[in-house]
This record gives sequence, C-alpha cells and structure tokens, in this order.
Amino acid sequence: MSKSKKIAILAYSGGLDSTISIDWIKKNYGFDVITLTVDLGNGDLSQDLIDRAKSAGAIDCIQIDVSEEFIDNFVFPSLKAGAIYENQYLLATALGRPLIAQKLVETARKFNAVAVAHGCTGKGNDQVRLDLAIKTLSFENPLLIIAPAREGKMTRDEEKKYAQKLNIQLPGVGERIYSIDRNLWGIAIEGEDLEDPWTIPPDDAYIITKSPSDAPEEPMDLIISFDSGNPVSLNGEFLNPVDLVRNLNEIAGEHGIGRIDHIENRLVGIKSREVYETPGATVLNISLRALEKSILTKEQLRIKSYLSQQYADLVYDGKWFSGLRENLDAFVNSSMKYVSGEVRIRLFKGNALVNGLKSQYSLYNYDLATYSEEDKFNHHSATGFIDIFSLPSQLQRYKQPPDNS
Repeated sequence: MSKSKKIAILAYSGGLDSTISIDWIKKNYGFDVITLTVDLGNGDLSQDLIDRAKSAGAIDCIQIDVSEEFIDNFVFPSLKAGAIYENQYLLATALGRPLIAQKLVETARKFNAVAVAHGCTGKGNDQVRLDLAIKTLSFENPLLIIAPAREGKMTRDEEKKYAQKLNIQLPGVGERIYSIDRNLWGIAIEGEDLEDPWTIPPDDAYIITKSPSDAPEEPMDLIISFDSGNPVSLNGEFLNPVDLVRNLNEIAGEHGIGRIDHIENRLVGIKSREVYETPGATVLNISLRALEKSILTKEQLRIKSYLSQQYADLVYDGKWFSGLRENLDAFVNSSMKYVSGEVRIRLFKGNALVNGLKSQYSLYNYDLATYSEEDKFNHHSATGFIDIFSLPSQLQRYKQPPDNS
C-alpha cells in the first residue's frame, strides 16, 4: 500500500459499474482503491471477485458477510412495519443501502481513507440513499464521496467499451446485460428491453422465480410461525432468520411467487419501469398481515396502515438513520407485542393465499362470531346500539336536509 497516496473505499459488487470505477478513480483522483464487498445474504464473497478487483487495479479487497445483521436489523423491522412502497415494492435494495453505507464508513475509518465510492448513476435512487447515509454517519469527520458513473456521465455502452480497454473479462459484457441488484430479501432488475413498459419481461430477466405457467401443478401449503411479528419457524422447524428467508425464497420461487412489474415514482422525480423478484418476502408479508389482522383492533390496524406508508417512504428515500425511523420502530414493536401464532398459506402458480390462522392472542371469538346454536352474542343489545350509533345521522338529516330534498 502506497503511503504517499490517499485511499478511497469502493463499494464493490464485481459488476461492470464497480469494476471500471477502480481504474476511473485512480486516473481521475490519483487515489489508491480498496474494494469492499458486502454480502447481504447471496454468497457474493469469492476469490474471483478479489482477482477481478485486483486485476482492475485495487490494492486490497475486503469482503464481509453481514447477512444476519441485514435480516435482523433491517429486513425484519421493515416486515413488521408492513413497509411496501407504492403497494408493490418490498424495499429489498432500499433496505440494503444503509447497511452498505455503514460498512463503507466503518472501513474508511479503519484504513484512514479520505473517500468512499460507489457505482450509482446520477438519476437513480441509490445515489441518494448511499450519500445521505454516508453523510449522516460521517458528519463529524466528513468523507469525500466519489461516484464515477455519475461524475463521468458514461452511458452503458461507454462503460462496456471502458471495460474492454481495461482487458478485464466481466460476465455478460458484449451481450445483453440487465442492471441487477440482489440480496436475500429480493432482486431488482432494470435496463435493456425492460425500459419499454409495453415489453413483456423476457424469461431470462428473472433469476429465482419460475414463470407461474411452469410452476408445479399441485399447490403447496406452508405453516409459518411468528413470535411478536418475527418469523421463527417453517413447517414446524425452527430456523435462524437467514435460513428461513433463504428456504422460503427457494420454495416460493419454485411456485412462481413474488414477481413484481410496475411503474415506480423514483425519488429523483422520474418514473421508471421496475421488475422485482421477492418470493420469500411476499409470502412472509402476506402471512404476517393476515395474522396481525386477527390480533390487532380496527383502530390499531388503521393507524399502523398509515404509519406503514410513512415507514416505506422513509426507507425508500434513504432516511434509515433518522430519529423518525426509531420513533416508528417503537410503535411497531409495541403493536407487535401479541402478534404471535401460526399461519397456513397455500402457494399455487404465482398466488399465495392464507387459508388458516391460529393464535392464543387472536381477537376472533368463535362463540361470538358463530351463527350456530353455540352463539353467545346478545342480539337484543344491537337495537339500542343502532339507535345511538345512528343518532348523529338522524339529527343531521333532519336539521340540515340535502339540497335535492
């Protein structure tokens, strides 16, 4: 490591953007580059990534597995909050960015680096998420943020030519390349023919989900157990969070669950066509929402529904390290206190439908809900309730008749 040169820590995935960024930073800033690969649960750590980074000019390569931290401290809090951006996006990429930013800052401090870098473009959401988190976490001793794709304004084709000039072999360069971000909670797929919203996503765009038409002809029932909103077991087997999500991804993906294709409002003000794969996340979200509906009151559910949208916007906008997120977590954790029980969910050709619930804390009471001879609901009390409940409407209609009366 050169003592005379300053150091930049580069978030490194091994793809086109981050690989050419190594050479770009060296040439445009004169910094030594140390790459940081953060594994969010996909087994992204490999000697091949190290060799590729060093062949591009990195002086050192750091690899860390943070999959447990990612699921425990970022994913499950979001799951419990019911955070879904625009009722479609389960925020896989958005949840991973603050953790990557945190590790970038920690690594920069460890190596006395003056800068951190990433491969985000100038019109995506991730530049905001990463930069905001980095600035927040390094406020007292600010780090320079370098974004070669944004600063160099290179098109995808120009990036491919840059890689060819470096004589570095990258998977897929010269062929159709989708922009893919993948972690254990889901996959985001962009680019190429997906940029035309009229084009049906081709089969080769998907990675972990089968087409529903090719999914098994027989449905599969799963039983998922939750403890205070946290999933803890699958079909009676207690699993650590990482293994539980990984197993669900495999099972649900086989049944074509979790394909999302929608037009999304990006943080930077444009609309984009987004394709996602979130098989395990979809199953867990549907299951937990059904369970909490049987346990929380109507008022709790309404407030939580509103706060879920605030939580989703906050995560999407990159404001994870904010006091508001901590405030929302306090409410969510309180509301999840009694959300424990079992959910049976059926997977069949792209659909996931809950067909059974069981919880000792459920507010569903058979004796009050049944119309059988075991009915214990006091029907006579309904008359007085209706009189009082309808009184405001009666008085208003009498005192303030509508214009067409």
